[in-house]
Amino acid sequence: MQTIKFKNKPYLLTGYSIVGPLEGKGPLKDYFDYILKDDTLNEKSFEKSERKLLEKIVVGAIDKANLNTNDIDFFVGGDLLNQIVSSSFTARELSIPFIGLYSACATMAESLAIASILVSFNLADNVVAGTCTHFSSAERQYRFPLELGNQRPPTAQWTITGGGASVISNKPSKIRINSVTFGKVIDYGITDVNNMGAAMAPAASSTILAHLKNSNKRPSDYDLIATGDLGKLGSEILIDLLEREKIILGKNYSDCGCIIFDKTERVFMGGSGAGCSASVLNSYIIHKINKGEFKRVLLVSTGALMSTTSSQQGDTIPGIAHAIELEYVEDKIKKSILLQRKIKKLKRKRKSK
Repeated sequence: MQTIKFKNKPYLLTGYSIVGPLEGKGPLKDYFDYILKDDTLNEKSFEKSERKLLEKIVVGAIDKANLNTNDIDFFVGGDLLNQIVSSSFTARELSIPFIGLYSACATMAESLAIASILVSFNLADNVVAGTCTHFSSAERQYRFPLELGNQRPPTAQWTITGGGASVISNKPSKIRINSVTFGKVIDYGITDVNNMGAAMAPAASSTILAHLKNSNKRPSDYDLIATGDLGKLGSEILIDLLEREKIILGKNYSDCGCIIFDKTERVFMGGSGAGCSASVLNSYIIHKINKGEFKRVLLVSTGALMSTTSSQQGDTIPGIAHAIELEYVEDKIKKSILLQRKIKKLKRKRKSK
């Protein structure tokens, strides 16, 4: 059983997102909490810029929840840089007990899953979960320094500058986390570091199939099924893989890497990076759930578990995907309150008789 169904359901109290200038020009620009004008953040290197970016994101999420760092029991997160230094140094600055994770671009969902478990099992009251990426730091770690001006192939994606963080709490809110599904590492033998969508799509398919089976649900039970950053090609492969299993993704399916940019931005197959699903979840998706426009959402963050070391050894690219089931609960709370009021009225009538 890959899916954990919570009896004591934790709540997503609030989400906060920051993106770079390019991402801030895209179709989701009105949903982000903050759009950077300068992606250096006045730092001397892009690696330090990423570190500062994540710190601002985590602090922003805590402030938005009307909490302070002393109210947070754990910070759960990771990033793409070697030894997750952006997250570690952020934890150093905030002085919050830290659980560092790595699932590449699937880190947002993994962080949410661990945070939800901590709250659900009464091990914590408030946990902040988050991640981010920076285009320039990721490019020179995983591919080539930008100064070389290497030409990108058509299958390439664009690592976004940005990210997001969520506060998971035992305090009721409009968004409840019903379950989490941890994925298996799936490898179909892809070796091209410029074709992340093809490497991750099989893992997304595996996790979605496991979630639907474990939860006894169908794709139509969700208003939105959003993968992390498969991009255009990866999304097409996912749809094909699921159709072979007689699972049809309809208009309720989307990919965060596809919707964060539009056709006017030359990003080839779309956005990618750990910050991709993190920024889209903590802006657009949370906004839609809070408005009641999405009643139930399945977020499936996807990651390519490669490293510069494994690529240099000629290894293939393993994929991973983790899923989080989010539900809008305000309608249920209203119905519960109305039911309680009706019960009280009936009791009063009986007493008066």
